[in-house]
This record gives sequence, C-alpha cells and structure tokens, in this order.
Amino acid sequence: MSGRLLIRDACLADGQAPTLQVGISLLIENGRIARVSVDELDPGDAEVLDGGGATIVPAFVDAHSHLTMPGGSHWIERGSDPPDRLREVARRNAARLAQAGILWARDVGSPAGADGRAVSLQVRQEMADQVGAPYIRVAGTWIATDGYLPMTVPVKDGDELQAAVLAQLDSGTDFVKIMLDPPDRSDRCPFTVDDVRKAREAVHDRGRKITAHATILDGARVGAQAGVDSIEHGMELDDATAATMRANNVALVSTLSVLASWATFERTTRIGAAGRCPYRRRVRFRRRLGARRSPRLGGRAAGPSGARTARGPGGGDLARRRAAGYRPRREDPPG
Repeated sequence: MSGRLLIRDACLADGQAPTLQVGISLLIENGRIARVSVDELDPGDAEVLDGGGATIVPAFVDAHSHLTMPGGSHWIERGSDPPDRLREVARRNAARLAQAGILWARDVGSPAGADGRAVSLQVRQEMADQVGAPYIRVAGTWIATDGYLPMTVPVKDGDELQAAVLAQLDSGTDFVKIMLDPPDRSDRCPFTVDDVRKAREAVHDRGRKITAHATILDGARVGAQAGVDSIEHGMELDDATAATMRANNVALVSTLSVLASWATFERTTRIGAAGRCPYRRRVRFRRRLGARRSPRLGGRAAGPSGARTARGPGGGDLARRRAAGYRPRREDPPG
C-alpha cells in the first residue's frame, strides 16, 4: 500500500485505556501507521476515509496455532500428509488469520519434512517478507516420550529430551515445545521435574523459550515446578499447581475451544460412537477448570485467536476465558 490515508472520527480500543476512545484520527503512510491522534489531523494530500461507527483495534496474536494442520476430526492423520500439501494448508490458514486481523502466529507444533526439519520452518521463511502475511514464531516439531505419536520427535529419557530441544533450536526454531502427556493416556507425566528443568535450562542458556503441552494435572505440575515458560492447554490444574505457575512466572495458554470442538465431534462424527475421543470421560470435568484457577491466583494467560482452524471453532476461546475470570490485558506472547 503506497500513499497516504487518513481515517477520521473512529473509535479506538488499544488495550491501554480503560474505556473506548472516540473521535480518533489515524494516519497511514506507505502502508504503515504514522500517527494516531485524538485531535483532528490535517489530511493534506491524503485520501480521507470516514471511520464513524468503526472501531480500530491493534492486530491480534494467535498464541496457539498449528498453521500446517488442516483441522477437522482427523487432524492427527492429516499430519502425515505430504509436506507440499501441509505448506499449502499453512498458506491458506495464514491468509485466514490475516483476514481476521491476526498478524502474529505462535506456531506450537508442526510435522517434520523429509529433511527432518519442521515444515513450519519453511512456511516461516516463505512468508517472512510477504505483505499481508502474519509474523510467525515457530516451535518446530513436538518432542514427546517414545510411543506418543508418529509425527513427534521421540525421546526415551531426560538426556535425550535435552538433546532433542537443542536439536530443534539448531534447526532454526524460535522456541521449543515438549509434551508432558503420556502415550497411554494415564495420569502420570512421562518425565521428571529434573528432566524438564534441565531441558528448560538448556533452552534458556540459548536465550530461547520452552513451552509444554499438558492436559493432565501431573504434567502441569511437572512443567510448573520445572519453570517452563508456558503450559499449553492446562486442562487440569489445582490450586497448588496454579500457585507454582504464578511463582515461577509460567503462563497458561488455554485452548478451551478444543473441548467445544470435541463435543461437536462426538455429535457429528464416529469418534464419540467408537469411544476414541481421548477426552470423552473427562471433558465435562475439565471444561474451564484449569482456566478458572489460574486467574484466581493471579496467573498469566493467552489463547488461540478467533480465526483458528486447526481443531475447530477458536472464536469462542476468548469468550470462554472471560467467563473463567480473565480480563484482557496487553503483554508479550509467551514464546
């Protein structure tokens, strides 16, 4: 976009002021915001756009995104699709994000290509200089205990976990993601606090961040005590774990809309009838439980955007976090 555009008499909700600001003028020069003012600006040679009745908001952040994953009830199987197809899916998903005003995507897991590197790394490179594409931060490929899922990087113990997180950073990732759920759907984390702490220290020594997938209480406990930067999902939290998260500055990246997606899948697909839904017996108990505890104890939180496509309707996640007690505030994404 070249030239000058002046938007007049709009409202502004920037996350800083406690109330909606009205009568705002916003000047854009060569595709960049040059000035935001409560005063009437002289348009000069700028094109003037009447913003009356419209509200200007900053671009949003999708804090839990899987750009290469097409979504649907068989998203795990889709992770085995050819890399070229996954890259095309990522292009479409990135376009949906940008169209919805989301210009920062925190990609928290992608299958690897034939070269062993996460497909999301190629997507990030391809979109780095594209106008209208979101800024992408990449966690690389999920790291999990041996036997978890075929599309993860398998490790057997703490030493391999530490080596794997460093290998992801060596491949060019912005941060790393580990899985603290077991492959057998039990309630025990497959790694010890010491295992995860050593991995976290290795990542922090590189100046990067580490996040942990945890849908079970023991996984959240291990991640919180080890001091990871954030916990993804956090569907089971107790007061002690939430307090540890606060003490160790561990953010919660809630994904409450995933549970809503599973409820839909049970009604509309054969997953529920076949009993294959991994959350089926716990879904009602987990709904909002973890997210309700963290704000009560002062924890930080983020979540997926309204344009999420990877596992269904992400648009309700913000509403569900508000219902759980969170109030929006502006801060850096956790990774």
